[in-house]
Amino acid sequence: MATTTFTKKTLGITAAESPAKPTASNNETAFLKKPKLGTRSRKKDIPEGLWTKCPKCATMLYDKELDDNLKVCLHCGFHFSIGARERINALVETCSFEEMDAEMTSVDILKFTGVASYTSKLEAYQNSTGSKDAVISGIGQIGPHRLALGVMDFNFLGGSMGSVVGEKLTRLIETATDRGLPLVIISTSGGARMYEGMFSLMQMAKTSGALAYHAKNKLPYLSVLTHPTTAGVMASYASLGDLILAEPGSMIGFAGPRVIKDTTQAELPPGFQTAEFLLDHGLIDAIVPRKEMKDRLIFYLDFLKDGTRQGDMPA
Repeated sequence: MATTTFTKKTLGITAAESPAKPTASNNETAFLKKPKLGTRSRKKDIPEGLWTKCPKCATMLYDKELDDNLKVCLHCGFHFSIGARERINALVETCSFEEMDAEMTSVDILKFTGVASYTSKLEAYQNSTGSKDAVISGIGQIGPHRLALGVMDFNFLGGSMGSVVGEKLTRLIETATDRGLPLVIISTSGGARMYEGMFSLMQMAKTSGALAYHAKNKLPYLSVLTHPTTAGVMASYASLGDLILAEPGSMIGFAGPRVIKDTTQAELPPGFQTAEFLLDHGLIDAIVPRKEMKDRLIFYLDFLKDGTRQGDMPA
C-alpha cells in the first residue's frame, strides 16, 4: 500500500524548515531548561562627586546642597572638613581679602628621608590644595571690622605647623599689632611638623611671643578651634585668645585620647576632648556653628574693640 507524504505549511514556512526539536532517546524525555535570570543588585551605583554620606546620621547628602550649607549636614548638623579658602570666602566681605606671604614655601632643611621625601610630599600637597603651605594669612573685612585673619588647612599635611606656618602667623600677628587691627586665627592641626624637627617646635614660642606684644597693645585676638586642633598648635597660639571659640563636635586637646588612656591607665570620661566637654570645664568660651560664625565674630569684635555692647548677641 502506497503511503502519501503531506507537507504542512504555515505562513509560507514548511515544517522541514522549522528548527528541529529535541527528541527523547532511551525512553527518557528531554526538557528544555529555562534560562536563569541574572540576579540584579538592589544597590544602585551612585556616581562619585554627586552625593556624600553623613558619618553621623548616615543620610545621603546632595553635594551641591552640602556646599551651599557650608559643608554642614542639613539633617543632624554634622560639620564636615572645609578648606581654608572656602572658609575665608564664607567669612570675609567680597573682594576684601588681601593675602600675605602667599609664595612662602617650606624647605627640607633636615634632608628628611623615609617612605617618601619631605620635598616630594610638599609638592604633592601643593598640587592637590593649590596652597604653598598649611595656612593662609592676610588682611580682610568681616562686617564693619578690618582685621588680620589666619586660616589653617587640615588638607595640607594634616595642618601641621612647620617653619612657614609659624613665620606666616608671626608676620600676621605683627602686622595686626603695627596697624592696630584685631586678629582672628582659625586653627585645625595635628600639631608640629615632624619633618622639620626642632625648627617646628620653635614656632610655638615665636607665635606666642608675638601674641604677647599684641595683647600688650590691648588689641583683640579671637581664636577659633575646629576639628581637630591638637598638640603643639593647641599648646601655643590656639589657646591664647581673648575669646576661644569652637565649632560643634571638634576634637581639641594636646595628646590623643588613646595616648592619654595608655599613659594614665584610667578610663576617660564620656565626650573627653570634645568642644562640648571643654566648654563645660571652662577651657573654651563658646561653641559656634559654622553658619553663625560670621555674625558671632562681628558681635564679639564690636564688644572687644569698642569696649561697649553694640547690640544683642545673635541667637
